[in-house]
Amino acid sequence: MNQAEIRKLIPAVRVAINAKHRKFSNPKGPEGRLTMLRKTVTELVKLERVELNYQRGDEARGYAERLIAMAIKHGDRHIPTMEMANYWLTEKQLVHKLFKVLAVRYKDHTESYTKLHKAPNIYPGFYRERVVLELKGNPFPPLEKKNSSHNWIHNILLEEAHQDYIRKKLKEGERSN
Repeated sequence: MNQAEIRKLIPAVRVAINAKHRKFSNPKGPEGRLTMLRKTVTELVKLERVELNYQRGDEARGYAERLIAMAIKHGDRHIPTMEMANYWLTEKQLVHKLFKVLAVRYKDHTESYTKLHKAPNIYPGFYRERVVLELKGNPFPPLEKKNSSHNWIHNILLEEAHQDYIRKKLKEGERSN
């Protein structure tokens, strides 16, 4: 089997995964680290928005993306996908949500399924970069504010000038009739 055929078997992850070392460790070693990541992915699927440290959120994002991509590509009848879902989701009722809700929601997406927002840091205290990791299309209000430019002074003045122009045209049209 050549490399091109192998690539077809592995679903593409839609998020760039950093090759650099992350400062994300656990006193229990690699098993404790995986346990923390499993809890994070489970909470993300359950709550659809979680706040955590950057390193943990960035790494959990890749695993969540891969899990959703496999659920979309293979469905719940594929044994390796079900084993992966059972491993990463510690609450078994969330496996149903993964295949019946999230896979259906994201089946037509061409971008990533998650968003990573920087959260404000808490001062004073130990500095750790905080992020909010969320699934796109969640039922919560958006975190990004869209600035409305409707009330900016130059837009108000332009709108008034446009209204004056229309009024003048209407008056000229009435005079000519």
